[in-house]
Amino acid sequence: MGFPADDWPDGPPLGSGSRAEAPTVVLGSPGGGRLLPGQGSTEAAAPGWTGEQWQRAYQRVRLTGRAYVWLNLVEQRLRALLDQLLRPVYAPAHGADWVTAAAGPVGEEWVRRAAAVREVSRRKGYLLDPADDDPLVFLTLPQLRELMVQHWPCFEPYLDDRREIELALDELEVARHVVSRNRSLSATVLAQTERAAARVLGLLDGRPAASAAPPSDVIEELVAGRFADVAAVHADRVRLQRDLPVEDLLEGARRLDAIGIGLGMLCQNFTGKRLVRLASDGCRARLLFLNPASSAVRRRERELGLGRGELSRSIEMNIMHVRRVRARLRDPGGFEIRVFDETPRFTAYLVEGARVPGSRRRTGDLGVVQPYLRRARGIESPALVLRAAAGGGEDGEQGLLDVYREEFEGVWTDSRPIN
Repeated sequence: MGFPADDWPDGPPLGSGSRAEAPTVVLGSPGGGRLLPGQGSTEAAAPGWTGEQWQRAYQRVRLTGRAYVWLNLVEQRLRALLDQLLRPVYAPAHGADWVTAAAGPVGEEWVRRAAAVREVSRRKGYLLDPADDDPLVFLTLPQLRELMVQHWPCFEPYLDDRREIELALDELEVARHVVSRNRSLSATVLAQTERAAARVLGLLDGRPAASAAPPSDVIEELVAGRFADVAAVHADRVRLQRDLPVEDLLEGARRLDAIGIGLGMLCQNFTGKRLVRLASDGCRARLLFLNPASSAVRRRERELGLGRGELSRSIEMNIMHVRRVRARLRDPGGFEIRVFDETPRFTAYLVEGARVPGSRRRTGDLGVVQPYLRRARGIESPALVLRAAAGGGEDGEQGLLDVYREEFEGVWTDSRPIN
């Protein structure tokens, strides 16, 4: 775009004997660009982003990134299922062209487009993993879905409800379009996407929709190793339990080591019957309470502004609760209760256990840690979710989960048992 910056200068008109001066012209896009010298003192807007713009961009990446992971999981799972059920049917007769044969006349066009993209990827070196050199890899989620629908009799013996699967896949379409085009995703659509993706993953595994719960650490596991096992941070225990209920924390646990003032998260959220069932299923527990008769309890009462004896009575009630649980067990030795006298610095629930089929927890080692703040109760303190990184930490370094395990062992050694 061009426009005159000044009026025509005084002098002979254009075409007269002497030469006229040309007007100063600024070339550039509207609303921005660099000013030429002599145009004036008007300042151009800085090309960089403001802090607010960066924050909006970060938030956009967070939302679309989470949605992408769920969509990627669904696509991988559906692709694997198609490969498992349709390849044995078509590959013996059609060989490498089995996907084209399975798509039939209806899907022939998009299979050919996928084959062309595959060939370009081969030539340009975009296939970094030999396992990706497969026609199925280049089909989109709607195309994979179309293959499943066309061959539903092959899937029917393994999947319960075709309508439920299709409805859940329909819900994923909005997020798929948004993510594939790098548009802005709302928190509401993200929540819908996560629910629908979890439902699809459960249904494709042959579980009913009602129990199709997602692995709660799908996203967290991607970053846990990079941040010393820290998978999530919550402002308080209420938000923690919204994302990670105690039932999910302890599901399938083989061992529970817990330390704190009164272990309220365990004693107030788990009934005696459920604790008995947990122990009867093979979970060995070591519970460390602050000694209700110690001077540290009185100091903590003063910090929180509680009356004398209020906190100690609460601790005693929780200890009585777990003692009744231990009395009902066939093997009380697997349910140990001790007290310590040191100044409490944190509360921690450290869980070891293999994943249960259908469980929301995919990693075996998990921990929840809350530091004690001077003026905040345990329910108001920040909470860290720690998950052991797959294959250990980077460069063999110790993660926070191991640090808190060592701290627990040290306090346990100096503690006293409750008979």
